[in-house]
Amino acid sequence: MAATLEKLNSFTEGEFIKTFGEIFEHSPWIAKKALTNRPFSSIEAAFSTMKQIVEQSGEDAQLALIKEHPELGKRIKMSESSVREQSGAGLDSLTLEEYDIFSELNNAYMEKFNFPFIIAVAGKDKNDILLAMKERLSSTFEQEFQTALQQIYKIAKIRYDAIIENLE
Repeated sequence: MAATLEKLNSFTEGEFIKTFGEIFEHSPWIAKKALTNRPFSSIEAAFSTMKQIVEQSGEDAQLALIKEHPELGKRIKMSESSVREQSGAGLDSLTLEEYDIFSELNNAYMEKFNFPFIIAVAGKDKNDILLAMKERLSSTFEQEFQTALQQIYKIAKIRYDAIIENLE
């Protein structure tokens, strides 16, 4: 692990951004800003720094980050990570009926909150996700805004850990 930390701290700006720039969906600005905190004291400190950058970025930047995420089950262009994650939850093989249900819930969610439904899909299947969508539609804007951010942190951590594991 020490060799991984050394490698993490020795990345050029370009290497660091290329490696970690997409752990937060389409938001390489987070990794770029984290570079100013190097050297990191640990592998976890590097991720914590990026999370803290989001937490301190203000509501407008946070909302922009939330809006970078794709709607679940939609057949649209997504980051490679999102494609893999949604595929793992079975969202790439929805029946026509399931697709219609997801579309209806996505539309209701977007209409109510004006941002996409976000959930860390790792370890979940399409039924778990559908249930969560239905439940979270009853949230307030502020509750859902905070829930979306918490889910983004989970997604980013899963992606970060996978990258670190491949560096070792």
